[in-house]
This record gives sequence, structure tokens and C-alpha cells, in this order.
Amino acid sequence: MLIIKPKKTIKVCHVTSVHNRYDVRILYKECKSLAKYGFDVTLLVNDNLQDEFIDGVKIKSTYYKPKNRYERMVISQRKLEKEAIKIDADVYHFHDPELLLLALHLKKKGKKIIFDFHEDVSQQILYKRWIHNCMKKAISEIYKFYEKNKVKEFDAIITVTPKFVERLQLINPNTYMITNYPILSDIFPRNDQFISRTICFAGGITPQWNHHHVIKAIEDIDNINYVLAGSGSSKYLKFLMQLQGWNKVNYLGRIPHEKVKDIYNKSFAGITLLSKRTQVGDEGTLGNTKIFEYMETGLPVICSDNKIWSKIVNTYKCGIAVDCENTEKIRTAIITLLNSPKAVLEMGRNGRKAVEKIFNWGTQEKVLYSIYNRILDDKYAK
Repeated sequence: MLIIKPKKTIKVCHVTSVHNRYDVRILYKECKSLAKYGFDVTLLVNDNLQDEFIDGVKIKSTYYKPKNRYERMVISQRKLEKEAIKIDADVYHFHDPELLLLALHLKKKGKKIIFDFHEDVSQQILYKRWIHNCMKKAISEIYKFYEKNKVKEFDAIITVTPKFVERLQLINPNTYMITNYPILSDIFPRNDQFISRTICFAGGITPQWNHHHVIKAIEDIDNINYVLAGSGSSKYLKFLMQLQGWNKVNYLGRIPHEKVKDIYNKSFAGITLLSKRTQVGDEGTLGNTKIFEYMETGLPVICSDNKIWSKIVNTYKCGIAVDCENTEKIRTAIITLLNSPKAVLEMGRNGRKAVEKIFNWGTQEKVLYSIYNRILDDKYAK
């Protein structure tokens, strides 16, 4: 696709009330890509840090960090609105569902509005632990009705996975999918040799990733090592530590991103067993980056057998998809790779090639430009 820079400087303001100012999708992918092609980009965030300038993107803070949901939903909204109006952008790109009203308010002022849903919120509500089970279905339906009446007004809707795109397109035909594929320049060389009997995971040490099933699966596998990096609740960690296979786990806690790369490079497989009992269900998601992180580093993946991930590993022959709650099938997948060093290397190469050709941010960047080009055609013509 031909990328045409705007003939006049277009001011763009990305707004988030929840995400960290250094969020990879928002700052390093979307904002940085737009700045690279000549847009005047500001990222408006809720925190108490100083304003700064990173890779062509101005980061503007409200200098207010909410302490609870009430402060985030009420007080910080007013501060975000005040700063957003002051910035006076041509396009406002929002990232959190609680900002729907602010987005609609700015739309009525004649601004171009893009709303970026990182998740299917109506589905997410069904899995919120702080909402009573008897209320979840009703709240989910109420939110869905609320969402429907707001998003139809916007110039473009962005989300991360096919099923959610299909639902939103029925409300607003200007709905597009931009996934969280990795930035190609982040790919680093991997040693093309079978290094150790280590499997790995870096991310949330939470039940939704089924670490307990992995630990049970490796109980009877000799000389296996499961490296876990990330933070988790003390309750879940205590439960994991009581499992028989915990003596084969190397728990590192939260570590710098650079160290994660070292772990991947010394493993023979990456584990990504996201539960179907989450909002992704049997369908799966392209919003979670875990599977692509492994593929970009040349690691075979052992992943949940949801529809999306199964299709990826089967089509590109870069891993094994299994029932994420079936300990025996997880064990079989691990042993299969352990006993097949040549297959491990081949799967790793296949995954890396797939990322280089298809599953990288460069492909999504083009979709982002096309959305901005379409809604700003009148400004480009001037």
C-alpha cells in the first residue's frame, strides 16, 4: 500500500485513562508509527509523571493518578477532558471504554474520532471477579447496549480479533482489525541448536495461563526445567509451590524485558496455555502477543487449541496446540518436542519466518495509515 504523508500537519491525540504511558501498542506501535509519517502526535495519559518527548511523540500528563475506580471514572475524566480540549487535535484516538462519553462529546464538537477496543468489554465483564455472578450477565448486556449507541457515531472503530470485529461491524461498518503483532526490528538472533531441556513462560503468573497444569505435566519428565518469569498473586503462587512438580520450576519473579530474551534463547519451547474460561473462549484472540513473542524468537510454541492459535501453529508448522486443561496432552506435547530436536529447530525457523512475512507490526501499521487516510481525505485535499 502506498503511504502518502499529509500535505498539511495533522494533529492527533491518543487518549488513555488506564494504560501506562509506555504501553507498547499505544506508544511504540500506533503513536510512533503516526509520528514517523508526519503527524503531530500527542499521547494524553493519567499519571503523575513529567511530560516528555519520545520518538516524535509528545506525552502529556494530567498530573493526576487515580487511586480507585471512582477517581478514575469521575475525577480523572474531567481532567482528561480539560487537557484533550486544550490540545485541540484534528483526530482523537481513544483506548479505554470508560472514555466513550468523552469521545462522543468531542465528536459533537466536529472532531474526528477513532475508538480502539483492546478487548471485547462485554465479554470481559462476564469474567470479572469483583462483579457478583448473578449480576454479570445483566451488566454485560447493559454495557453492550450502551456501547452500541455510542460507537455508531464514530469515524472509525479498531479492535484486535476477528469475532469482535464482526460484531462491531454490524453497528459501525467502519470497523477494522489491528492486531498486536510484534515490531519486526525487535526480532533478535536465536542460536540454531538444541540448548537445554527448558520450557518457559514470561508474563502473568495467574490461573488463566494454566501453570498448575504445566507443573503437573512435568512431574514425571526427567531433567526438565520450567522457567517462570512474571508477577502473580501470593495465593496462586503458594498453590503452585505445593505441587509435586514445583521442584522442576525456576521462578524468577518479575524481570527486565532484556532478560526475557535470554530465557527464550535458552529454551526449547514457549508455553502459552490461555484458558478457554476467559473472554477469548473457544475462538481465541490475536490481541494477546504471547504466541507471537515466541515465534519471533524462533521458539516452537505449545499453545491452547482455540480456533485462532490452532490455525496458526498448524498452518505454519511452528508448534503444537493442545487442550490447555488436559495434563496428559500437555505432557505428551512437551515430550514430543524433547524427543525431536530437529523438529524443534524446524518449528522455530517456521515461526520466525511467519513473523517476518506476516505476523509483524509493519503489516498492521499499513492498516492504521489507511484508516487515518480515509477519515482525513478532506484535509489531505487542502
